[in-house]
Amino acid sequence: MAYGRGVSTERDLSRPLPQPLDAAPVDRAAHRRTEPGLVPGLLREPGTRVLLVHRGRLATTGEGALALVPGAAVDGVPAEGGERPRWLFLGEDAGPDAAGPDGTTSYLALVLPDDADAEEVDIEGVDPADPLAVLSRTYAWSGLRELVTRLDPAGAALATEAVALAAWHAVHERCPRCGEPTTLESAGWTRRCVAQGNELYPRTDPAVIMAVVHGGDGGPQDERLLLGHAAHWPERRFSTLAGYVEPGESLEHAVRREVREEAGVEIGEVSYRGSQPWPYPASLMLGFVARATTTALQVDGVELTDARWFTRAELERDVRSGEVLLPGRASIARALVEDWFGSRLPGA
Repeated sequence: MAYGRGVSTERDLSRPLPQPLDAAPVDRAAHRRTEPGLVPGLLREPGTRVLLVHRGRLATTGEGALALVPGAAVDGVPAEGGERPRWLFLGEDAGPDAAGPDGTTSYLALVLPDDADAEEVDIEGVDPADPLAVLSRTYAWSGLRELVTRLDPAGAALATEAVALAAWHAVHERCPRCGEPTTLESAGWTRRCVAQGNELYPRTDPAVIMAVVHGGDGGPQDERLLLGHAAHWPERRFSTLAGYVEPGESLEHAVRREVREEAGVEIGEVSYRGSQPWPYPASLMLGFVARATTTALQVDGVELTDARWFTRAELERDVRSGEVLLPGRASIARALVEDWFGSRLPGA
């Protein structure tokens, strides 16, 4: 679609920003996490479905879809009482497509140990003494980035939750205060230090990501969008600016600081647009539109090595020619760019 033909350049800040992850989460049913015997009980129910996680990747079917396997498919795997493997309760969902006879589907994640595939296993003659190794070789495995564009909203939400929670457990096997081991509790939603008894909760790191715009006084066609090229990206990759929120800092101040530090541009008005979980490993991206009061660019040379202003016509031209490569559709960065542009852009 050429610019100006069917492309809306009027930004409606009341319209929800399209969110490729966690768009339709299931009910996490937090009140059930402390139920005694929750995981073994759910595995006996026909309405339970299990996501498999191994080394940060998700089990997929032969068609490349997310594998949601019934409890019977993980028969032989210990259901409680240890870290190998880890069981996580993700929540439940009710509706016409529910798997259970009571109209409810319950979801668990089974996190296989990193070394689950260390021993050779003959899949034809399944070894019931090593069900974790069998599982690791039974399924194909895909990273969330490559898988998410093939998922429906509920599947994307479940996959994001499972990967993020599994990543937190992987780095909190010991207490950050005393270094002693911690144990899993609350169906995977807390850990407890064996020495001090204190509880640890999953943490999320807030980060701001912003569509920096300028101009438009003569009409939407005159408005420009600032995109930057990060030092570690491939050639021609451009995206919105982003950065972590520092301790004691408001989100608005973080937007202004990051843009000033990375591109030398001053920011005035800041408007919130939406958020996206980004479990790589534990970020929450908070999206904004930030209106620039200056336009001179001075990249820091560390985070950014290039930055450019684009009109809508220029951005469409450069994306179509391959001069500019935008982030993929699994990211809020892409959503912010296309929200500003007014329609989908090619590529990704």
